[in-house]
Amino acid sequence: MNQRICLCLPTNRPCSATLTALHAEAAYAAGHFGADVQLLILDSSDARTRAEHARVAAGLHPVPGVTVHHLDEAAQRAFLRRTIGRAGLSAPDRLLHLMLPPAVSYGACTNRAFLLAAALGCRSLHRRDSDSAYQLHAGQPVFPVHHELPWLGRPAAEAMADGLHTDLDTELSARPVSLAGASFIGELSVDIAEVRRLDEGVYHDVVSLWAPGDWSEERKRHLVEESFTGAGTAPFTGDRATLTVVDPMRVDMCNVALDRAVYERIPLPPATDTIGSDYFLLHLIHDAALPGILHNRHIENFHTPERRTDTGFPAYQRRFVKFLLSMLHFHHVYDRMAAEGAGLLDERHQARADRIVEFLRESIALDRTENVWRLDRVDTAYRKLGGRYATFADRLSAERDRLLDEAASDIEDYAYLVEVWPALIETARA
Repeated sequence: MNQRICLCLPTNRPCSATLTALHAEAAYAAGHFGADVQLLILDSSDARTRAEHARVAAGLHPVPGVTVHHLDEAAQRAFLRRTIGRAGLSAPDRLLHLMLPPAVSYGACTNRAFLLAAALGCRSLHRRDSDSAYQLHAGQPVFPVHHELPWLGRPAAEAMADGLHTDLDTELSARPVSLAGASFIGELSVDIAEVRRLDEGVYHDVVSLWAPGDWSEERKRHLVEESFTGAGTAPFTGDRATLTVVDPMRVDMCNVALDRAVYERIPLPPATDTIGSDYFLLHLIHDAALPGILHNRHIENFHTPERRTDTGFPAYQRRFVKFLLSMLHFHHVYDRMAAEGAGLLDERHQARADRIVEFLRESIALDRTENVWRLDRVDTAYRKLGGRYATFADRLSAERDRLLDEAASDIEDYAYLVEVWPALIETARA
């Protein structure tokens, strides 16, 4: 039987060119690897954009081994209602809200993809983004799936035996390859390059706020230098791939594939209006020392102009601030996971949800002083920039208590979702 995979694109913006390019990657996976590709487009766009996407999807040239699914939010909601209902879980409305919130949630849209991939019987999920494009080399698109398909889900020892370049400790060779990923080239992954252009010092002050509060200035400076820069700007010239324990800083969620044994055990944080809320599994895979493949088929990143409009700008800046505040809780969880190491896995090398829930619940009770300090620093920095940044600082000031509450309640929601996730997955599979 062919390996069935889910190649997924969540979107809330016009991206017809990306859909066509994604279909070409699906055809590549089917043609070169014999994969059975379920091409899943999760569309949260407005009605006019959705209609254009539907026209593009319907016009894609049929390819053996590729099945296209274009689901708007109504179809996604119907699927979720059925799955939640059949799972017989308490608080179904709360669960539906976490899986399909009215606001932007990077984690929730990917969680819906995970659930649909399970329902479609897929062995892995390969995620792309609508604001990115494939590089070209010798006139051909550089598809990441080339490195994602061969080894995902198989014991690392098999990739080692086949001669794949490795720096993996041999004692980890029995563990499954759980991740394959690369990064991006081009614009910063977070749309704050304007801050850097306006004032390098302010940029450093703001970006360093995602570091743990007790880090040295030296460590913070290093973090700022490499934050959101991906793989830089150098174009692809030839393949490199390494079997390793992948550093989360080297991989971007626009260019990642995960084995189902990971995402069917643990979902992503469903926090709304929070950039970076979809990176948790990269940290879990790293801290549990699950093998991965780090390659160099980086995707080209670009920014859509919406984030710089009068309505888009404050919305995006709020997502950035919520990311900074979420770090108080996540750094605690990451520290606990790093200390736990192999204890994060059961005897089948699969993540133990009970340990994750425990660490999340611990972090909810943390003192908020560090986050109050973060908000003070952002306020000072943005007022220094003036203009619309100062106007945003006024909005931030009025929302302080709410933002602090949300940072904690987002973790509470995540802990709850992790607890009920196995039942949701099992029901979706059935």
